[in-house]
Amino acid sequence: MSLIKSKTKYASVVAKLKNENKLNDDTLVAISSLSIEDVIALKFELSAALTKNRLYGFDIWKRSNYIIKESILKFAISATNSKKDAARFLGLTYAEFKRVLKVYKVNEYFTDHDI
Repeated sequence: MSLIKSKTKYASVVAKLKNENKLNDDTLVAISSLSIEDVIALKFELSAALTKNRLYGFDIWKRSNYIIKESILKFAISATNSKKDAARFLGLTYAEFKRVLKVYKVNEYFTDHDI
């Protein structure tokens, strides 16, 4: 995906997850009643249950900064109409924004149609 294309108007995490059948309206209603902290804790608890509480080798504490910034970056893209708007929304220069897109691989998250 090229960084030249700057429109993000149709990029949406909700739409992407709905298209992948990972999310439905009932789930959205349930999630909207939770705090962001509860959603993160719930996701970690579910992940730990799948591995019988053995998330060894995954340093949650040190990786949390990356996880949160990736989430915020995805949100900024879905909440704005262009990459330049997303950069302004985040308080980044456009050059910084393009760099973090590469670091967090967000262009790969959204399809060419979405972003």
